[in-house]
Amino acid sequence: MENDTRNNSYDLIIIGGGPAGFSAGIYAARKKLKTVILAQEIGGQSVVSEGIENWIGTVKISGEDLKKALNAHMEAYKNDAIDLHEGEKVTLLERNGAMFRATTASGNTYSARAVLIASGSSRRKLDVPGAQKFEHKGVTYCASCDGPLFSGMDVAIVGGGNAGFETAAQLLAYVKSVTLIHRRKEFKADPVTVEHILKHPNMRTVTNVEPISIQGDTFVKSITVRDRDSADTQEIAVSGVFVEIGTIPNTDFVSKLVNLNTFNSIIVEPKTQRTSVEGVWAAGDCTDELYHQNNIAVGDAVKALENLYHWIATHATTS
Repeated sequence: MENDTRNNSYDLIIIGGGPAGFSAGIYAARKKLKTVILAQEIGGQSVVSEGIENWIGTVKISGEDLKKALNAHMEAYKNDAIDLHEGEKVTLLERNGAMFRATTASGNTYSARAVLIASGSSRRKLDVPGAQKFEHKGVTYCASCDGPLFSGMDVAIVGGGNAGFETAAQLLAYVKSVTLIHRRKEFKADPVTVEHILKHPNMRTVTNVEPISIQGDTFVKSITVRDRDSADTQEIAVSGVFVEIGTIPNTDFVSKLVNLNTFNSIIVEPKTQRTSVEGVWAAGDCTDELYHQNNIAVGDAVKALENLYHWIATHATTS
């Protein structure tokens, strides 16, 4: 390929800088695979979390501290095997003869015999009237970033999973009240987390409802919800709306190369993490793995790395 040089041709390209990408990178370094990690940012989605309580081996760790720990572990092992390029967003992954080529938004290209995609996912946006209008004016997708701005105010959280309850735990330290809005009658979050958070006197929930609009002037003043059974509506006065309604896999750059499911998640073989294309593996939130958690993403990435290492040793050829 015309733009390839000796310095950007590798055994392996790892796309993603979260726990999955870095775990694979550490294993690749230990196996002395010449590897490049292309990461838009280090740490993944968890970097904004005030406290992660299910990271095995720690009782509680902040997203920022997890990022530092991942980076320190990588630095200890990478030596000459790993090139880490932070700020590189892959826009296209394609086959190029016996190699694979990754092109980034900055126009750089990298080629390798194998690829591990660990590109994660992005937060799903709330699609109701007023949500876009009041984004950054009361509607927010990052409690760690914006939460302190709402000190002493009434706020709402949309979403009843672990992320929603973790956001509630953070906000209750300084807001006046939290109303958690959930579209189902039962919460998806871990029962122990739900039980703990609901004990707080300033915490309330509204279940079996869905948001239908957000109102305000310059800033948010209220959110309106509709009961899914009766269709009755209720307007809840709040100054902030924190949205925690899931994620969308970051797979646009690979949609023409590997098979995706109806949610645009990469379909993988669960024993090996192989995709539909030989030479390409995937792990973490970008895949069709049933459970999306840091610990699971790390395990899947290590599994993928072990499998692709043997594949490189026995099948791949240098172009």
